[in-house]
Amino acid sequence: MRAAFTPILTAIAAALLIAACGTTGEDPGTSSGAPVTDASGAKPGAVKPGATGSGSPIATIDKTKPGAGPGEVDPKVKQGVLARRSIYYDYDQFDVKDEYRGVVEAHAKYLRENPAARVLIQGNTDERGSREYNVGLGQRRSDGVKKMMVLLGARENQIESVSLGEEKPQADGSSESAWSKNRRSDILYSGEY
Repeated sequence: MRAAFTPILTAIAAALLIAACGTTGEDPGTSSGAPVTDASGAKPGAVKPGATGSGSPIATIDKTKPGAGPGEVDPKVKQGVLARRSIYYDYDQFDVKDEYRGVVEAHAKYLRENPAARVLIQGNTDERGSREYNVGLGQRRSDGVKKMMVLLGARENQIESVSLGEEKPQADGSSESAWSKNRRSDILYSGEY
């Protein structure tokens, strides 16, 4: 007789558990818990400072700081050596060539002197090689530039490195001329990506 009651007791226990976990459909602010109050002293329905009528915050932008606003880039990074944003590589290589060290050093110095600045380094490859190999090579290229910038004083949290593999060619075609333009790392400042 005991065996007959076990399935029934199990079903009743499960039903009670499910019922206990159910919600009442009440608004959490109106439940029997602590009431939600506005301690700001503002009148009901008034728009609070830093908010729109819909309740979403408004970002404040300090126009005196370079690159402070969304989509804005400090004009300094568009001039001189900082305007150079690509580092090119030999076939199947990821070490920064001597001719591009000055470019990386200039960007590292800018980041060091502007702690709020952020960059994205995109590693790229030509079309030769498998997709997996090219993604890995592109990552090694962008990581190499990032490591060099960090060693030169930029903060690691200012730099993100990603691989685009062969997906963002600078030149179309299957010639050495096109391939040499596609083997690169591009430096983009926040607001440009």
